Order: sequence, then C-alpha cells, then structure tokens
Amino acid sequence: MLDAARYVTPDTLDLTRYFLGRTFAWGLFQDRFGTVRRRFSAVIDGAWQGDTFVMTEAFRNDDGSGEHRVWRIDPSHHGRFSAMADDVVGRAEGRANGPEVSLSYRIRLTVGGRGLVARFDDRMVLIDEDTVANRARVSKFGITLGEVTILFRRDAGGGLPRCAA
Repeated sequence: MLDAARYVTPDTLDLTRYFLGRTFAWGLFQDRFGTVRRRFSAVIDGAWQGDTFVMTEAFRNDDGSGEHRVWRIDPSHHGRFSAMADDVVGRAEGRANGPEVSLSYRIRLTVGGRGLVARFDDRMVLIDEDTVANRARVSKFGITLGEVTILFRRDAGGGLPRCAA
C-alpha cells in the first residue's frame, strides 16, 4: 500500500539533519551551451564534531577520476550558516529558507590540466524527506561557464549505488 504521507514535501531543509549519516548523489555538469561534459556519482558522510557539522564527499567521475572534499559547516541563527573546505577560497555563505537552501562560494578547480577559481551559486530544494535536488550556476568574472545538477538521496540501508566512489 502506498504511504502518501511519505511523499508530502517537508517544510524545511536543514542540511545538518538531511546529510547526517550516509547520502548518495548523482549528477552532471553542462557547459554554457547545454552540452553534458561530465557525469558523476558521490557518497557523502555527515557527522557532528563538537559544534561543527562535517560532510565528507567522495566523487567518482565518468572518466574514472575521483575527487574528495571535506566541508565544515558552522550553523548560525535565523537560517544563515557558513562553511569551509580546503579548495574553497574564503568561506561559503549559505541561507536556509523553508524547503530551499542557497549557498555561494568560490572554489579552486582543475579543468583541462589548468587551475582556475570559479564561483558556484547553489540552490538546493527538498523534494521529500529522503531526496534533495541541487542546481548550481558556475561562473567566472560574472560569465556563466556552465551548470551542475545533482540529485541527493539518503541511504536507506541498501548499500552503494552503481558507479559510486
């Protein structure tokens, strides 16, 4: 029997509650012309370390390469928070507003063997209690380089998804 209550959209996306434990993700990067340039999957583990929420991301790209990032999130009051990671320039600034979270930051990337710093403007939306959709605009000097789309799904105890890190 279908449990309709499970599919009602919750009112609030709290990243520290949603990402506590293990979460899987699948996504893609499209350049500014809409061409898919990269597909990836990820495993994310979240845990509290004192007053800081730590999210460890392990990415596996379609070309076999991988990436690893550790976010340290400092929640504050009134829906605002800040976060840091080794490849983020300065601090990421975030804001929660009901079922949506926005996050802006500058990050060091390697593209075609060259390093660059790009700006990410993420918008995450809670779909149901286990699913979050994220779309991020990637830009440099105000010019859109492309867009990242990610679907997050909390672990229900079924193990790793195909192609995950």
